[in-house]
Amino acid sequence: MNNFTELNLNNSGQCYPNADVVTKVLPTIYTILFIVGISLNGLNLWIFCYIPSNRSFIVYLKNIVIADLLMTLTFPMKIISDAGLGSGQLRVFVCRFSAVVFYLNMYIGIIFLGVLGFDRYYKIMRPMTNSSFQSVHYSKVISVLVWALMSFISIPNMILTNQYTDDKIKPTCAMLKSKLGKQWHTASNYICIIIFVIIFSLLLMFYVSISRKIYQSNQRFRRGSNTSRKSTRNIYSILIVFFICFVPYHLCRIPYTISQTAKGYSCHQTNNLFYVKEVTLLLSSANVCLDPIIYFFMCQPFRQMLLKKLKIKDRLQETERSVRMSST
Repeated sequence: MNNFTELNLNNSGQCYPNADVVTKVLPTIYTILFIVGISLNGLNLWIFCYIPSNRSFIVYLKNIVIADLLMTLTFPMKIISDAGLGSGQLRVFVCRFSAVVFYLNMYIGIIFLGVLGFDRYYKIMRPMTNSSFQSVHYSKVISVLVWALMSFISIPNMILTNQYTDDKIKPTCAMLKSKLGKQWHTASNYICIIIFVIIFSLLLMFYVSISRKIYQSNQRFRRGSNTSRKSTRNIYSILIVFFICFVPYHLCRIPYTISQTAKGYSCHQTNNLFYVKEVTLLLSSANVCLDPIIYFFMCQPFRQMLLKKLKIKDRLQETERSVRMSST
């Protein structure tokens, strides 16, 4: 599961992308994402350290924070490699480890957003039912299973990227994979796409079901419950993140994956697919900057602890007192 391919034809007949786009534009944008992402997720991790894991959705949010932070930490290697500042060995490291860790944590984050959506959906549809699914113990078991499943899918991509090339040649990630590695790479790509489609479909279903329940409640009692409205807002915020970050990338990932493994694509076609994939991959990477918005609106303990640690609440109270005193 990596994303490094050379595309435009040069004098030797090889296909390379536009140098300015690959070595300047993309690394610059990823640098901005890294600075913002590491700042926000570092802050999130610090705040969540003070919040006890006494509810299932808090356990899931903490897992998303860890996945986002690990994903963000892969950006510097990609930035240096794409900018052409590193050695050939750095590129091998990116292909074998860094890119795999990037995708591993991206899909772990996607799965946990789906699990989080189901947790909120279940709370609304069966508010009086005590389900083991919503227990802290069960949520920790689910978390371990998610990490284990995605690691099983991803780690072979590290192991099977084991081919060596001449140091004078700028290798692509595909060149570094064994025959079995290329097959596993293709299979793991399709598995991840299926995972995304399932999660996204479920989130749409959850949103429609909760919205319908709120509508029926409005018709029956002239008003809906605050809990239902909050859960609709929560799932709606998750759907917005999916639409912005993940839907565009997965729409182009299938044709791009086929272009990597199938013959018959011209350099121009492969080039265009590369640029579309890179732009949509940037949107997926921006997920590490958008997830904190979900934490703030969905998790009241996180919001309260954040305001407390940053002393924003105290400042607001002092401002209110000052206004009252000046008006008397």
